[in-house]
Order: sequence, then structure tokens, then C-alpha cells
Amino acid sequence: MRGRNPFDGKPQLTLRDVADAAGVSEMTVSRVLRNRGDVSDRTRARVFEAARTLGYVPNKIAGALASNRVNLVAVVIPSLSNMVFPDVLGGIGDILDETPLQPVVGTSKYDPETEEKVIYEMLSWRPSGLIVAGLEHSDPARAMMRNAGIPVVEVMDVDGDPVAACVGISHIKAGRDMAREIARRGYRKIGYLGSSSLADHRAQKRLQGFKEGLAEAGLELAESCFYEGMSGFGTGRAMTADLLTRRPDLDFLYYNTDMNAAGGLLYCLEKDLSIPGDIGLAGFNSFEVLDGLPMRIATMDSQRTQIGRKAAELISANALSDEVIELNPAFLEGDTIRPALDSASSSS
Repeated sequence: MRGRNPFDGKPQLTLRDVADAAGVSEMTVSRVLRNRGDVSDRTRARVFEAARTLGYVPNKIAGALASNRVNLVAVVIPSLSNMVFPDVLGGIGDILDETPLQPVVGTSKYDPETEEKVIYEMLSWRPSGLIVAGLEHSDPARAMMRNAGIPVVEVMDVDGDPVAACVGISHIKAGRDMAREIARRGYRKIGYLGSSSLADHRAQKRLQGFKEGLAEAGLELAESCFYEGMSGFGTGRAMTADLLTRRPDLDFLYYNTDMNAAGGLLYCLEKDLSIPGDIGLAGFNSFEVLDGLPMRIATMDSQRTQIGRKAAELISANALSDEVIELNPAFLEGDTIRPALDSASSSS
């Protein structure tokens, strides 16, 4: 007799249903679905076909009571609306698609307490691995990750103290490298446009590196503009209008993300500003969705897909690790920054 689902009263399929349809014992069905025991290929195919036809889904949690694991990889990211993270998830999927593992995603909303709760709930299902964005977590979250007994990988950032394995870029280096590129091209009155949120740790680190890079060139930020809430074309336009109204003498604008830079670019074009001659612009992340703009924005490729792939490879290796894998952000000059002065002189 089938069990009953207490939520909607619909009958739940059981091993007995699959066994009856396949003409085998419940024990044989169990062995096939758990990939255990000596079962002929013909019988195995019959069981899988019966389960598929019936729509039967095995209770992996019950199986986990013995193995203490389910074939799930918990992935905790700040947001699904931020365009950064779909590429990371895509990279994770590229690798896990070749394994029995399946990613399950939770969001922290850039809030440490929420992240702590999500990690707790994820780990309570005894996943086979855990991938978490960032290096900054509450002490209880770090303790749970440290004592999970499964492969744990922190992603996106290497500037800090990882709990276990870590895959990402140095955002301090990314900011410093961008400052050097801007200085090499002769820009001197530089404005920064970014988020006011201290919870956006990676953007704050890029700003730190950017200031350090400017200082190396004997420069400093001429002006800054910060926003609250979501990035986007509208946010970028509003910040750019505000900054250039206050400081029309600025000759370069560095944005914390390409989405804001895109809004800034459209504003500057509407105002008939000469880009990249009179004013240059740069962002961060290298979003392909912006390739259709009138000009390609100078940016840094943050290696998001590769970060996801490397993290998934560490998880699928099924071994505890404290390896740190640092990828290099790549500068892409696009159309919104003029050629470097040294390269121009060397070619003449």
C-alpha cells in the first residue's frame, strides 16, 4: 500500500510500486537505485525504466542515514539578481554535470546572519560539498564550515583568511592594476563611483587597491560618488550626472561594476563628451551582455566562470583541502580608455 503525503494527500510512490512494475523484489530495486550489489544489466535497465515511467524519485535522505552524505553540493551566494553569480554557477555546473553531484543554491542577501542560517540549513541535509562566496563570515558560520567534514571551497576572493580551500582573484590587485592602466594613459583627475555598502567586501578591496595604485603613480582620487541599493544603468547615469556636475574637470571615471559604467557611458555620450579623449571610463567584471553598447567599456575580466569550474573540481575530488587557487584578473581596454603613453611613444 502506498504511503500518504501529509501535505496534499496524494499517494507517494514506494519501492514496492517500482518492484511490481519491474517484476523484481524491493531489495533488487534498492540495490539498483543505490548502485550496490550484483545485479544484471538487463534487470538494472528494467528497474530504471520502471522508475522513470512511474516518476519515482528515490529518498536520498534515507540513504544518507547510512552513508551520511547525499549527492548535493550546497552553493551559497549573496544574490541571484547580481549578474556576477550566474557565470559562477555556470562554471560549477560545467564540472558537476559530469558527476553524480547536483548543485543546490541558497542566497545570503549580503547579510552575515542570513548567510549563517543558510549554511546551517544546507549542512543539515548532509551535502557532499559546500561552496560559499566570499571570505568574510560570522564566527559560527566559519565554525560550521571548518567542522563540516566535507570539501568546502570559498570563491571569488583570495584577499583574506580562508576557512579551507579557496578559489578567486585578488580584488586588491585588480584595483591596483586598473589604477596603473589609467595612470599609464595620462589621466590625472580621476573619480570613483561605487557602492556605499561595507558588506560588499570585494568592491571595498578593489577601491583600496585602486587608491594604492594611484598613490604609486603620485595621484589620488579627485572625487567620489557612492550609491545605496542596486547597481544598474539608472544608478550609473545618476551617479555620473552628480559627479560631473560637481567636478566637470574630471578626466576619468572608474566604476565598481560594468553595469554602472554602462549607465555612465550613455550619459556621457548624450552630453557629447569626447570618449576616451576628454574623459575615459572603466568598470569591472566584463559582462558579455554589454557588448551591444555603442562603445566597449574598459574593464577587468574577473574570471567568474573559471572560478566556478575550479571550485567544482575541488569539490568533485571528494577530499578535504586547504588549497588556494588564485586566478589573474585580465585588463580589457575596450574603447573607453586611450592608448598607453609608453606604447604610443615606442611605436613612433
